[in-house]
Parts: sequence; C-alpha cells; structure tokens
Amino acid sequence: MKKAKLVLEEGSIFNGEIFGTDKESSGEIVFNTSMTGYQEILTDPSYKGEIVCMTYPLIGNYGINEDDFESIKSHVNGFIVKEFAEEPENWRLKKKLEEYLKENEITAIRGIDTRALIKILRQQGTMRGIITTENLSRQKLIEKAKKAPGLSGRDLVSLVSRKETKTYGTGNKYRVILVDCGAKDNIKNSLVKRNCEVIMVPASTSVKKILDYSPDGVMVSNGPGDPEDADYVAETIAELLGEVPIFGICLGHQLLGRACGAETYKLKFGHRGANHPVKDLSTNRVYITSQNHGFAIKEESLAELDLELTHINVNDKTVEGFRHQKYPAFSVQYHPEASPGPEDSHYLFDQFVELMR
Repeated sequence: MKKAKLVLEEGSIFNGEIFGTDKESSGEIVFNTSMTGYQEILTDPSYKGEIVCMTYPLIGNYGINEDDFESIKSHVNGFIVKEFAEEPENWRLKKKLEEYLKENEITAIRGIDTRALIKILRQQGTMRGIITTENLSRQKLIEKAKKAPGLSGRDLVSLVSRKETKTYGTGNKYRVILVDCGAKDNIKNSLVKRNCEVIMVPASTSVKKILDYSPDGVMVSNGPGDPEDADYVAETIAELLGEVPIFGICLGHQLLGRACGAETYKLKFGHRGANHPVKDLSTNRVYITSQNHGFAIKEESLAELDLELTHINVNDKTVEGFRHQKYPAFSVQYHPEASPGPEDSHYLFDQFVELMR
C-alpha cells in the first residue's frame, strides 16, 4: 500500500495508506455514523464536494453488490476508514470495496485514527482538507488543505442534477414531478411503489414546463451544497406553491423553506448517519431516521411565516420538518426512503400520496 496523508486546514496531519486511486483529493471533510450502507453513501449525490469519514472502524466487509447503488456513479471526493475488509463475504458480493474505489477513481485512505479525527471535527466543526501521497513539508501541505474548495459559494446541484427528463412507472395513477437536485434512486422507487408515475426533471426546469406535465404533485429531492447557491430552485418552488402539492426532502426541505421566506445556516458538523432521533410534534412519537446534511433551517425565521413546525431533532432541537398552513406543501430534513437506515418514516410518502388524492 502506498503511504498517504490526510491533512486538515487547521494543521492536523494523519498518516495512513491509500486503498483507492492514488490521485490527490480535496474537499470538505465530514463524518457518517452509520455501521453499514457504505455503498449507498458512496453513490449518494448529496456527498458531492465532500470527503467522507466512516466512524465505524471496519468498512467493506460485505463488499459491493449490484442492488444498493443510489445513483449510477460515486460522488464523494474521498473516503476515510480505520480499516477495510480485504476479504469480504456476502451472498450478493460482486466485487471488493477496494476494486470499486479504483474503478471509479475515488481516493481513499485507511489506517488513520478516525476517533481522533472525529473529535477534531466535532470540536472545531467540519473543515477543508486533502488526501495526498506527496511528500511535502508540513507547511506546504497545510497551505494546500486551506485552498481546498468548501461547500458554499458554488452551485453543486447543477453538477449532479440530470440533464434530461426521464419517466418511471409510466401509466401509474398519480403523476409526480421529481425535481432532481441530486435525487437518490430510492426516492423514485418509493413513489413508484405507491402507484406514482415519476417524471424526473433537471433542477433548472421552469415552472411552465413542470405545470405542462399536469402533475398531481411535485417532489423536490435531496442534493449537495449550500441551499443559498441553489436559490433558482427555491424561486421555482415559490411559483408552484398553491398550484400543486409539494413534498421536499433534505435539500428540498431547505429550498422549500427558502421559497417561503425562511432562512438557512450551516451546522457545526452536520447530521450524517442512520440513527438520528426525530420527534413528530403532532404525535410526540420519536422516529429513528437516516440523515445527510450540513445545513438547516433557522427555527426563529419560521415565526412570522405561514409555516408550522412539525418535527424537531431530539439531540439538538434543530428543525426537521414543517408544513405550510395555507398551501398543500410539507417537507422533512431527513430521508424517509432510508437507504441506508431505518424505515420508520416511509409513512411520509403515504401522506404525500394522500395529499395528491
């Protein structure tokens, strides 16, 4: 294995070994607390621009299969693990994780103290960094890490959104326009299972074109980056309010909020994992949810708007869901389609179908 370094912009340097491609990689370093689901994480478009560290120490033990992809390619800028399984075993196994990373040119590093890394990220917040095999001085490595691109100030949605429209579940009862800001496949699958014809359109699709399809509902998907950099989608949503039922997920939740006048902000280290407790305020029931986001809606900005807070995060009380009090529109910050994660929140898709009905 080739020696490599993970360098953070604040000066920390971790020594490890490359086990993916050996090209230098840069981005914002984040962590995910899921014990499984690395294949879905690698192919989730929401991770565009990010280097992902897995907190669980052993990754790759069931390899890569053909069923658990969330998109046709990987979107992470890099991958960090304590240890990867060199000899995976699973009845669906098609290839090893290492093979997949090399084929998809994903830079990955193993053998670092992931616990120490995550302590830094929790205390100081997510930060930019690089994975490199270059043997440079400490100062030059830190300078390169400081120059790594962050998530804000650039439109990452346009880099992952589809370029052409595609239809799934043709002829099903309810026609849903899925605005693709970086949609995971299982959002589309969850709708098709509920008798929906899903027309996936680029994030830049105009209001007129959306309404020309005569949809029963519009879903705004998850996606990467800062919602402020995708305000063109929020403007589209604002024009659709009252015209058709709307359901927003993750970035779609933030964009629906901005369309209604709410403000967003960056979390210190975000929520990424499959075990985040969320409380439904209408029932006081707590659901365990799958999450992947670094930005959130400011609760205080909802006060004078026609928005009702419906869900909160049990850990830090951040906004996890709201509904519009005048129009048929609601959203959640977490992922009701799970994948990976618990399926507690599948009922939200049923609520959307009922809203369309």
